[in-house]
Amino acid sequence: MKRLTHLAIVLLCAAFTLFAGLPANAANKTIILATTTSTQDSGLLDILIPHFEKESGYFVKTIAVGSGQAITMGKKGEADVLLVHSPDAEKKFMLEGSGSSRQLVMHNDFILVGPAQDPARIKGAKTSEEALKKIALNGALFLSRADNSGTHAKEKLLWKAAGMAPEGNKWFQQTGLGMGQTLNVASEKNGYTLTDRATYLALKKNLSLVILVEGDAKLLNVYHVIEVNAVKWPKVNAAGAKAFAYFMVSRKTQGVIGSFGVDKYGSPLFFPDAGKKPESLGL
Repeated sequence: MKRLTHLAIVLLCAAFTLFAGLPANAANKTIILATTTSTQDSGLLDILIPHFEKESGYFVKTIAVGSGQAITMGKKGEADVLLVHSPDAEKKFMLEGSGSSRQLVMHNDFILVGPAQDPARIKGAKTSEEALKKIALNGALFLSRADNSGTHAKEKLLWKAAGMAPEGNKWFQQTGLGMGQTLNVASEKNGYTLTDRATYLALKKNLSLVILVEGDAKLLNVYHVIEVNAVKWPKVNAAGAKAFAYFMVSRKTQGVIGSFGVDKYGSPLFFPDAGKKPESLGL
């Protein structure tokens, strides 16, 4: 009995020594990814996350919310890494010292969609501002996410550029929902809404909405991956965040992003941008 006890102690000490010799992050193989609903609703993360988990050994807990909420999580140290598309909020996040690294990942674009009947007659509008003015002047139903997401931030900028203040009007309804759910509401109510192209195409078969305005330079939709600052929040899994960020900008992943959706829609839902200068996208 004494011999067995001694052996057990020796093995326990050896195991402790081995564990103590491992880097701190080896004990934490879970990372929290706070991201926009578009990366989830489009199906892109369903493709990328399993690859990352298999290659890295990390397990990703994905929280898909609006970019604004994702950034707020980052500001509180409640996420390790962000994948978002709200440039102004992202820049503020970095200036405040909440992020340690921000890298360009990909882009697609926003589009204005609505019922095929197009009661406000916005189809053919040369700019998004012109289209929004027509919607407002005709009192046509418009569904806003109103959730502080990247899409909502873009929408507010477009209304401002159009010189319109839609809040408080009966034709302007706020859903407080993600992109996929807001598209469903717009479809059910025969209303207009602003959406990223990827989510729309992924859900198109179940929607009674068509693309009415696209191609405006102001409708560019750019995504960055941001590592949350572990110096500010020691509990942040810095190694895991760095591994995910590296994965997102790697050549292999960028190739997957560039081909995602081609087989189903005839064109990619996102365009890879890692390594490009922001100026090349008009940022």
